[in-house]
Formats: sequence, C-alpha cells, structure tokens
Amino acid sequence: MSKIKAQPGIMDITLYQGGKSHVDGMDNVLKLSSNENPFGPSDATKDAMVRASHELHRYPSTDHATLREAIGDVWGLDPERIICGNGSGEVLMMIAQAFAGKGDEVLFTEHGFAMYPIYANANGAKPVVVAEKNRTVDVDALLAACTKKTKVCYIANPANPTGTMIDDAELARLADGLPKGAVLVLDGAYAEFVEGYDGGKALVESRDNVIMTRTFSKIYGLGGLRIGYGYAPQPIIDVLLRIRGPFNLSAPALAAAETAMRDTAHTEKCRTENAKQRDWMAAALADMGLPSDLSSANFILVRFESEDAAKACNDHLTAQGILVRYVGGYGIPEGLRITVGDEASCRRVVHAIGKFMNPDKDVDA
Repeated sequence: MSKIKAQPGIMDITLYQGGKSHVDGMDNVLKLSSNENPFGPSDATKDAMVRASHELHRYPSTDHATLREAIGDVWGLDPERIICGNGSGEVLMMIAQAFAGKGDEVLFTEHGFAMYPIYANANGAKPVVVAEKNRTVDVDALLAACTKKTKVCYIANPANPTGTMIDDAELARLADGLPKGAVLVLDGAYAEFVEGYDGGKALVESRDNVIMTRTFSKIYGLGGLRIGYGYAPQPIIDVLLRIRGPFNLSAPALAAAETAMRDTAHTEKCRTENAKQRDWMAAALADMGLPSDLSSANFILVRFESEDAAKACNDHLTAQGILVRYVGGYGIPEGLRITVGDEASCRRVVHAIGKFMNPDKDVDA
C-alpha cells in the first residue's frame, strides 16, 4: 500500500463541475449554463490578441504593469495595489493559501460559489457554511458564525447562483464585525453588471481587512483566456505577490485584457443589453408562475414548485439542445440558473419552458 498521502483536507474536496457545453448527437446547442457573455469580446480585443501572437516566443511581463495601469485608469484604482491572476479564481485561491491553514476557519454562505470550500480544504483550513436569508447573504448569521479561528470570509456580491446582492452599508458592517486578523473577500465576478457599483473599492480603501476580486470572464467575454485581478490594501498585496507565479498570465491574455478594459463602449453595450434581456426573461417566466429573485448579474435563478419539476424541465430543455444549470448542488434543488443570452436565445429558452409548463398552449416568445 502506498505511503504517499495528500495533505489534510485535500481528499475532502468534491470535484468542481462546470456547466455542460454539449449534447450528444446535437449541433445547434444553446449554452446558457456558464454565465458567458453572448456577445464575446470586442473586435478591438480580438485584434489585440492577434497582434500579440507574433511575439509568442517571448516570455510575458512578470509585473503586469500595463494591465494594472489600464484597470487603474478605468476604475480609479491604485495600480500598485492590484494583483493579476489566472482568472479571479487564482487570486481567491492565493488568499486562502496566504491567510488560512491548519486549525483556521474559512466562512462562506450556503449558496455560495462552489469553489470556496475547495480553497479552504486545499489549504488545510475548515470550511464553515453559514445560512442565508431568502437566498441572500445574511450578515448577522456570518458574524454569529465567526470565532477566533476565522481567517477568511468569502462572499460574492452579486452572488452566484442567486443573483442577489447586499448594499454597501451591510458590507461595511460585515467588514467591521469580523474578528481581528480575518479578511473579508468580496468576489465581484458580476460587479460590472450593476450600474454604478464600485465592487467594493471604497470599502477596500477605507479599511485594512477587505479584498475585492474581479474577472474578465463575464462582461468582458474572455472566459477562455483566464484573467482576473484583486485589489487590496498594500500590506495584503505584498503578501500575495510572494506566492504568485512570475508568469501566471500569457502575453496574449495580457494584451486582450488591457484592450478589453479600455474598450468601455463595448462593456456598456453588454451591460445595457444584459439588463434589458434579463428583465424581460424574468418577467416572462414569472407570468408562467416561475418566480426568481431580483438578479443583479447576467443570469436569473428560476424556482419551480419542486425538485422533480426543476429536474424535469432541465431534461426537457436538454432534449431540445438548450443547456441551463441545475443548482441542486448549490442547495437549491428546485432551481434552474439560466444565463442571459442575446434576444434570440432568451426567446428560445422562454418558449421552451413555456411548452414544458403548458404543452397544450401556444407560447408567444
């Protein structure tokens, strides 16, 4: 029997399952399972990546200076306090690696992103799941769950898979109520879809225990390149930089991300169109008796009357080549998370759900 053993916590990890991307035997598959931007990156972003391909024999930048400068210019952030990662997931993992270990606790909410417990277990810390209130982060419950062992508290705002969010006052109350030595991590993967939301910038700049993360995978349409970043007080950045790999982002990814960040017209177009189609889809499904919480992201979480109904609808959609995300694994067995696509995609999925709910009725979508 092998004496090679994994570190404590690693074998407690349940492998992450991404949204399905294909259906056997079907070509015209509509993928609404991974919260991807239906418009993809801008033309300028794609051109920047092509230009970068002529230098593939060169190592990429190790300091990501031009990308950090672009992020700082667009969002009013101090570039020196920005760290870039291979998706925001790498930054989130580095935070756990740097600040949580054996004997420590990592907090997150019951419907939180499935990677949070993986980050905890991978570093030997104990994952602590905290109840939500009506599928929304409950600050009182989080504070009540804190102990002297609490080192990291992850929350997504807006949240995935619910789309709900809490306001700045509640975020500040959470940051101020955490035990000394614990960090609050604001996962802002969907922050850009909220008009006027700074993703936690003001909170980071007014406190020493708050980190915000963002991604290029959602509104910027660069999920395939894996780019993200974090913004934090300088002492935290100094720690994270010591464990970041020197070449964790490729040259084409850096070029694409910088251009995508500065192409604010494309970002605004995506935000506006997402809000329009999201609100239409939520209203259309509500008219069928399928409610969803007010979503601030690029998806809605539709709730059925039962787990069986949600699974049956999911099967019905899959049979028609429409892929959404069944979220039983997130503790919402009666729910389906549906990415907001372009107008044609939204109408197609609403029509298909309408036929499932009432097979004998013509559905106008």
